[in-house]
Amino acid sequence: MNRAEAKAMAEGLPHSYLRVTRAELELPDSVDAYDPKVYAHARENLDKMIEDGVIAFDKKPCLYVYRQTMNGREQYGLVCCVPAADYFNGTIKKHELTRADKEEDRLRHVLATNANTGPVFLTYRDQGQFDVFGAVTKRKPVYDFVSKGDGFGHTVWVIDDDAEIEAIRKSFESVPVSYIADGHHRSAAGARAASYRAEQNPKNTGDEEYNRFLAILFPSTQLKILDYNRVLKDLNGRTPEQLMEELKQVFDIAELDSMQSPAKQNQVNFYMGGHWYACTFKDKFLKNLGPVDSLDVALLQKLVLKPLFDIDDPRTSKRIDFVGGIRGLGELVKRVDSGECACAFAMYPTTLDQLMSIADAGEIMPPKSTWFEPKLRDGLLVHTLD
Repeated sequence: MNRAEAKAMAEGLPHSYLRVTRAELELPDSVDAYDPKVYAHARENLDKMIEDGVIAFDKKPCLYVYRQTMNGREQYGLVCCVPAADYFNGTIKKHELTRADKEEDRLRHVLATNANTGPVFLTYRDQGQFDVFGAVTKRKPVYDFVSKGDGFGHTVWVIDDDAEIEAIRKSFESVPVSYIADGHHRSAAGARAASYRAEQNPKNTGDEEYNRFLAILFPSTQLKILDYNRVLKDLNGRTPEQLMEELKQVFDIAELDSMQSPAKQNQVNFYMGGHWYACTFKDKFLKNLGPVDSLDVALLQKLVLKPLFDIDDPRTSKRIDFVGGIRGLGELVKRVDSGECACAFAMYPTTLDQLMSIADAGEIMPPKSTWFEPKLRDGLLVHTLD
């Protein structure tokens, strides 16, 4: 959300956690969002919430189970702290590049507030670990509510029994790696903050609280990646008829009688001029592809967006915009029919297996490849660095 949206959402809510994560909403608009005053104000607001009892410390170190419910589907994550060293040594695997300005912003926020004010979204290949902490969900939760804006459910259970904590911790020793699903900037900031604090402490042992950052580990079998769709602002000097002829060089195309998502991988559904088309990449383009090159978003970029629309970098091009799958295909139709955009490509979602294979190969996914939903709820659990 932008600054104005954050300000509107927090209005009349003195304990809105946006006052910590987006503290600029309480400062004059003339104050830049990256001004040191913003980070100092975030610290003041967090300290005040602790002082007022809005945020309370557990009496001992605990683990937590966090359940999210969206449209009847549930996913359960283990809330814990992970060693910053795991980020640097590759035990926590990445699949995206970070932007220096966003990473620096999150780092300054962590150091100023002396806290991981929000968790990183990690996933792992489950080998029975969920069975160990799944029993916790039979007990009474500490939080259980449905958020008003989107209707998603959020439930949290506390695990404070030492023997139970140890059994869960031990079960995860057999998990060789985890993967960042969402939160590459938070991960980088959490790890860098730990390094900074360690450098400042000549007696650093590695056991200090600041050497860990807050994360939630979800089994990959429970997660679902939504589609991340593309809308184009213009046809780059072509008529609709000319564009269709060029697309036929790349795809086998069949007109659809209704709006629908692609039925399978290597199929992209295209919308223009009130009509939907199923576009399947021709076989000749699908041979001898690596884990990244085989992604539909990579194929579309290489075979369509760059040669036909002159989009070299989709992150910076003004010709393209992206629509998360949570908005539905109707949003693509709306953007095109209104004249705001000229055409749209509906994508088949990237799979968790593809994400993990790319991370395992040490490669980077193209921008805007994955859209995870529901998002993690900030403010439920906070990890202070001391």
